[in-house]
Amino acid sequence: MRDRHALIYWSGFTVILVLLIVAPLVLPEFWRRFLTEILIWGLLAMSSDLLIGYTGMVSFGHSAFFGIGMYGAAAALLSVSPPSLGLAMLYGLGSSAAVAAFVAYFSTRLRDIYFAITTLIFSQIFYVIIFTWTEMTGGENGLTFARPKLGLPGMEGLPFTSATLHWFVLALVTASYLILRRVTQSPFGMVLQSIRENETRTRAIGYPIERYKIVAVMLSGLFAGLAGVLYAVQNRFAAPDFVFFVVSGEVVIYNVVGGLGTLLGPIVGAGFFLLLREASSRFLTEYYLIPVGLIFIAMVIFLPQGLLGFMRRWINR
Repeated sequence: MRDRHALIYWSGFTVILVLLIVAPLVLPEFWRRFLTEILIWGLLAMSSDLLIGYTGMVSFGHSAFFGIGMYGAAAALLSVSPPSLGLAMLYGLGSSAAVAAFVAYFSTRLRDIYFAITTLIFSQIFYVIIFTWTEMTGGENGLTFARPKLGLPGMEGLPFTSATLHWFVLALVTASYLILRRVTQSPFGMVLQSIRENETRTRAIGYPIERYKIVAVMLSGLFAGLAGVLYAVQNRFAAPDFVFFVVSGEVVIYNVVGGLGTLLGPIVGAGFFLLLREASSRFLTEYYLIPVGLIFIAMVIFLPQGLLGFMRRWINR
């Protein structure tokens, strides 16, 4: 039975991956960029799922990791000429990892709603710093910069197109998924799930709970920072709005809609939510959030396990 499920899973994964690879060749420019953006937001939601779905820690601080990754990449792209993709990723990942370590050290000492509130407060602190530090961050106007060239071996100096950028983002998102999947299935991941189910018992067994939580927050923040770097590279723009806690709230919605504790579910949730919002905004203009909210409420009531969770249970039956 397990081999059959694995065959179905990897067959479906391969088909979807092939479709995503071929998509830029057949989609018009707008939908090509839109699909790339779904992948980036899906990566951010997937990083959050490591905490929410696997460790049982609801975080409202992922907007800080995402935004710091954006501004780290922006600082690198504005500091050297010509702009360097490798340096942008180094700055973005390094700064988001440092911020995640700082937040993790203090917030993991708390549990449940207190952890969520603490991460929200930290995200607002970084938002205020970025919004008011006009000389470095551009304040409310943000920063604009040139897009770096593709820096892969043998392809140095090749400018990004919407298609090559899509494939680059897809490669990183796929690699991130496979890494996080391996992490969640490792003994470390099993301990995280044990913390989610019964933290007191896990502590009684002898596991250093705080250390595991800190590492989980740092890993989650690192991949959230990677999403911020990719978003900055795609849009050539960094703004304080992306550090605001509302972004973290949307990420939680992506997780709930797609399915908590699935990794792929948050990507599905991000795609569903962004497509629904795009379709609603075209027909209902400023009232587009009303049907989006109603559909989300209906899904929480009737599909509490999310889209992917529902599909997985249906396949298991």
